[in-house]
Amino acid sequence: MLLLFDITFKSYLRARGEIPLETGVGEFHEPSEEHIEGLTAQSFWETTEFPWANALEEKSHIIQEEFMAKLQSDSDLFVGDSNLQNSVMGGGWSAIRLQRLGVWNLENCKEFPKTYELIKELDIPLAVRGVCFARQKPYSGVKTHSDGRNFILTSHLGIKIPKDCWIEVAKERRDWEEQRLITLDTSFLHSTGNPTAEDRYVLIIDFWHPELTEAERAGLEFIYDLRNKFETGLIPVRPLRKHEKIGMKTKTREENGIAHWWDKMLRGETNQKEIVT
Repeated sequence: MLLLFDITFKSYLRARGEIPLETGVGEFHEPSEEHIEGLTAQSFWETTEFPWANALEEKSHIIQEEFMAKLQSDSDLFVGDSNLQNSVMGGGWSAIRLQRLGVWNLENCKEFPKTYELIKELDIPLAVRGVCFARQKPYSGVKTHSDGRNFILTSHLGIKIPKDCWIEVAKERRDWEEQRLITLDTSFLHSTGNPTAEDRYVLIIDFWHPELTEAERAGLEFIYDLRNKFETGLIPVRPLRKHEKIGMKTKTREENGIAHWWDKMLRGETNQKEIVT
């Protein structure tokens, strides 16, 4: 509980401007108020840093073949994201989300069952942000930005990569390769470009920073699961009141509010991790 308090309280104080934001490790590093102190910060990470990464690359042909077969059979596979996301990602970027905010989209996963099973089989320490297939349309790109959270890393697996497509992190530019991973820390300024006449496709996987302790990871999962449920309406803003007639008196009991949900979580009575959306 002290860890939960430390993470949330410091983020709260930074958001209010009562303590300064982290300055980052260099000119192109822009961590947000949601920050874990002491974690290694580097723009790109090597595949060998993660025990699951080599196995994913070795089996990446399964993902590539499944995705390309689906793409060929469904020309209307991708739809745009929200206006807010497009303001950051640009109109040329769209995604098919297999997991978002820590919850599997089982309808989408049914369309890519081999990919879904492989990701689960490899026991990747998935973070709360998500897993998705991402398309970048011809002659478009994602503008330079930082996602802020230094405790989440992101891997891109090349699915279909036209020549000269690139990703740039902290002014270092690299090209994707099909069936190979590029891993970056998105709290560094980064951008992408597709200067070609073809669509570019990658599988994006967000996962926890490897230096987080088990307690830190559990604390972050709890915090963001609670917050995401609140923000998406799964937990009401105000508790619902249930009235029960007991003899001559009426007893009021609060249910389904955030405090009630928190209490159930602490007692281990709820653990909603998979829903159909």
